[in-house]
Amino acid sequence: MSSSVSPSILIVGGGLAGLTAARLLYQAGIDFKLLEARDRLGGRILSVDATGKLSGDGFDLGPSWFWPGMQPAMGDLVHLLGLHYFEQNSDGDVIFQRMSREAPQRYRGMQDPQSMRLVGGTGAIISVLGESLPAQSVQLGARVTHVSLEGQEVVVQYVAASGSSHKQRASHVLFALPPRLLEAKVLFSPALDVTTSERWRRTPTWMAPRAKFFALYDRPFWRDAGLSGTAQSMVGPLVEIHDATTASGRAALFGFVGVPAEQRAAVGRDAIVAASVQQLAQMFGPQAASPRATLYKDWTDDPLTATADDRQAGGHPIPDRRPWVNGKWRDYISLAGSETSLSEPGYLAGAVEAATRTANEIVSRLNRSERPACAAPSQASRA
Repeated sequence: MSSSVSPSILIVGGGLAGLTAARLLYQAGIDFKLLEARDRLGGRILSVDATGKLSGDGFDLGPSWFWPGMQPAMGDLVHLLGLHYFEQNSDGDVIFQRMSREAPQRYRGMQDPQSMRLVGGTGAIISVLGESLPAQSVQLGARVTHVSLEGQEVVVQYVAASGSSHKQRASHVLFALPPRLLEAKVLFSPALDVTTSERWRRTPTWMAPRAKFFALYDRPFWRDAGLSGTAQSMVGPLVEIHDATTASGRAALFGFVGVPAEQRAAVGRDAIVAASVQQLAQMFGPQAASPRATLYKDWTDDPLTATADDRQAGGHPIPDRRPWVNGKWRDYISLAGSETSLSEPGYLAGAVEAATRTANEIVSRLNRSERPACAAPSQASRA
C-alpha cells in the first residue's frame, strides 16, 4: 500500500459541494487534495448527449433547476463563473392524467417562482469549477474505504481505479457526499458514536430513490399545440413531466418515474422505457410515440449515490443545525454534502451553501492556528 505527502485538507467527493469547497481553499492558498470515486467529476450532476455520453450541451439526468431569486448564493456563483441560464419553459397549457380510462385533461398553466436552467446543462458548472483547480490536486477513480485517526492526523485509505490500495494523510478531511452514503461505505476507526452513525443513516439522500426518463425529438412539437410540456399523472409510469429542451434547441420531454425502486428492478429498464413512451403519446399525441432517442437513469442502481436504504423512498432532507460530527472525530472531519445545508438541503443551492460555510470555517481555523502567539509581558510592563 502506497502513501503520499500530506496536504492540509483532503476533500472526499467531487460533486458541486466538493468542487465549491476546493475552489475556496485554493483561493485561500490552502494545500488540498480532492478524491472522487467516479471516473468523472459532478456526482449526481450528470449532463449527457443522446447517446448517454458527457456533453457540454446535455440533458440533465440529475438535478437541473435552481431559483436565483430565492437562492442568491447559487445565483451569485453562476454569475461569478461566467455561466448563463434560461427559464424553464412554462408557456402553454399543462396536462393532467387522472385515470387510464379517461382522456388527459388540459388546464391553463402557471408557474411561480420561475425555475431556471443552466445553458449547456447543469454539468456546465462542474466543468468550469473543475477547470479552475490544479490538475495535480484532483484524483478520479479513488474510492475511499477506511478513515482512521493517528495522533493529530487523519489517515484515509482508498482504492484507485487500477485496484491498488493507497493511504493519504491530512490534518482535516471534508466529506462532500451524502451522510447516508458515507456511513454505509466508509469504515471509521475509532468508530463513530452510535447517535452520529444513526443520524447519518436516517438522512435521506437527495436523488437516490429517483429515476428519470427522457424522450428526445427533432423539435418541440408540443409547443405548436399550445402545450408547455408540463404534465402530471396519477396513472404512470411517469408522474411528473416537463419540457427538457436545451437552450440550443435540442428538443426533449423528461419525466420522473413514479414506480418504486423494487418494482423498477423487477420489471426492468426496457419495460419502463416502453411504457413511458406510450404514456407520452397518450398525453402529447402520436408524434410523441417516435422519439429519436431515449435516456434513462435510475439513481437507486448507482452504488456511488444510493444504499440499500434508498430503495424505500424517504422524505426530502430538512435543515438541521445540530453538529454532524461529534466525539473524537469532531475536530478532524467535516460534512458538506447538500443534505447538510442549513438552508437548502437537497438542492444545488444546498451544496453551495454547505460547502461554502464549511470551507470558510476550515480557512478561519487554519488562519487562527497559524497566527503567532503574543509575547508574554515583561516584568516591567506588569509593574
